[in-house]
This record gives sequence, C-alpha cells and structure tokens, in this order.
Amino acid sequence: MRIIEINKTRYRRHLNLVIAGCICGLIIGSLAISQTLIGLFPDPSGSHFNWNLLGVVTASVTIAWLLNKYRSHDFMTEVVYVWELKQTLNKINRKMPKLKAASLKGNADALLAIHYSYAGSRLLWTLDDNTIVMDELITQQAELDNTAASYHLTLNADDYDAAILKQF
Repeated sequence: MRIIEINKTRYRRHLNLVIAGCICGLIIGSLAISQTLIGLFPDPSGSHFNWNLLGVVTASVTIAWLLNKYRSHDFMTEVVYVWELKQTLNKINRKMPKLKAASLKGNADALLAIHYSYAGSRLLWTLDDNTIVMDELITQQAELDNTAASYHLTLNADDYDAAILKQF
C-alpha cells in the first residue's frame, strides 16, 4: 500500500458525512425495525428486549453491507484509504518490538517497515490535526535515518510490501 497525499478538506467532509449517515441509519433503522416488530408481535409481559436487539443488529448489518458495497465509490475513496492505512499500520505496530530489535542489527526489511509506519503515521496525524506527538515522530524518524545511513541503506516508503512482516 502506497502512501498518497489526501485532500484533507475532502477527507474530513466525507468522513463526517459517512459517520453521520451511519449514526442516523443506526438510529432510524433500529427504531423502525424494532417498533415494527413490537407492533406485529407484542409481548404481553412488556419486555421487548429481543425485538430491540434484533432491530439494532439488523440495522448494523445493513449499514456494514452498504459500506462494503459502496467502498469503491468515488465518494468513499479517501475514507476507505485511511481505514486501510490504519489497518496496515496496526499490523506493523503489533510487530514493532521485533522490528526495532531487527533494525538495530541492520535488517533492511525491518528498517523499511518502520519507515513506512512513520510515514503513514505522519499522514494520519496531519489529517486528524494530531500534531502534539509530531515532534516525537520527527525525533524517531531522525534516529531511524541515522541507523539506515550507518548500514548504507536508503529507505523509501513506496518500496514497502506487507509480506515482509511475515519474517518477524
């Protein structure tokens, strides 16, 4: 997965609309389904927990299905890209202790994975206006660059492939 530039304004607008749509769909869908079921099949004891739960589950599954169906739509491009980038970075972060240990030994794949993680994190934090930890990231990137230079390696985030994580 390549690190690409994202139009921050478009991303934020589309993400907010997707979130608002999901929230509205969940509220309206679950209430409509559960109230319909309660009207059709009233419980004499007055407990409608099962119908309410079925309404929420059905609305949630429907929203998930719709999000999956329209994930390739132009409107969803940035939202899906950021979601997939976050998944990729989580996979790297789970292996980070092993990656850091291997990077100190000069493992080029480990250095590349860490470099990709830093580049992806920088993009995400910029998109989310999370600049508080950016200074720490710059420091870590400088340390990584020094380590790569000591082993005469040039790191390019575009060279990253998720398959390299299997060795760690």
